[in-house]
Amino acid sequence: MIIKTIKLQNFRIHEKYKLNCQKKTSLIVGENGCGKTSVLEAIYIMLQGKSFRAVDREIIQRGRKFYRIELEYQNGEKNIMVYDGVRKNFIIKDRKFVRLPKKNRYPVILFKPDDLNLIGASPVRRRDYFDKFFSQLDQNYNNSLLKYNKALKQRNELLKQDYIKKELIFSWDILLAQYGVDLILKRKKYITEINQLITKTYRSIANNQDEVEILYQNNYKETESDYLKKLEDSLEKDRFLGYTSFGIHRDNYEFIFNQVLADGSASRGEVRSLILALKFIEAEFLTKYLNKKPVILLDDVFSELDEVRQKCLVKNFKNNQVIITSVDEI
Repeated sequence: MIIKTIKLQNFRIHEKYKLNCQKKTSLIVGENGCGKTSVLEAIYIMLQGKSFRAVDREIIQRGRKFYRIELEYQNGEKNIMVYDGVRKNFIIKDRKFVRLPKKNRYPVILFKPDDLNLIGASPVRRRDYFDKFFSQLDQNYNNSLLKYNKALKQRNELLKQDYIKKELIFSWDILLAQYGVDLILKRKKYITEINQLITKTYRSIANNQDEVEILYQNNYKETESDYLKKLEDSLEKDRFLGYTSFGIHRDNYEFIFNQVLADGSASRGEVRSLILALKFIEAEFLTKYLNKKPVILLDDVFSELDEVRQKCLVKNFKNNQVIITSVDEI
């Protein structure tokens, strides 16, 4: 699916805005603060069903009661989303949906300057990155993650109470173990597949013989019984803390560069090459698993890359529709 136009109304600083998209590459040029990222945000909402940076009530232009997005594809299909300050509705083929239907979601690669700091970011940030990546690849992963997080929230609320019935805690433990183990297996699968490609992809960018690996870190076996036991063993500690201290929500991903941690050992240029390699693999996986070429949204990343890496970025995404924001003409 190729985007033809995107129209915004009362969306952040845009009272009214229209972007005519090219089939290959579209460039949005403007000073910082002029709303370039907001256009990418609106496209992301229409393709994925939610914003990558805010909740709906924060998006409405100040003093307005609603915001509206209209996205038209090259084939003439139009999708509309309206948020009235309370709820949002997606209007697709004259039918209303409170959520964007799965069949109408389209894969997206979002690349923003902050992604270049992923290697040195917190475990939470890296975990969130890979969760979003794997959720696009696999709807079952996304479903398990949503159910796991719901069960985790319920367990944490119980842990804050003065008196806790163990049978109530145990019922949530069962769900955490079930969905947790499912997520562990999927994370290991996808990281293994990424590692089969990442060194080769990195070398094609950096033009050297360095070795790269992503290490998925957890501390449990891949069985529900083991997971349950660890939850039970940590119950008293969790009651004292008021939250669940064990589980896949505390997993970590580390980038390994020539057998040592990339954070602190890899140069700035090497880190940027590594992140580019990851983005290229992300696009390759989405195409492979979903049989769709993802739309590429590049939010002011050219200013963070040297000429060699800029050319590499353009070359690797030449077969995708790309929408770029920049403060300068490229």
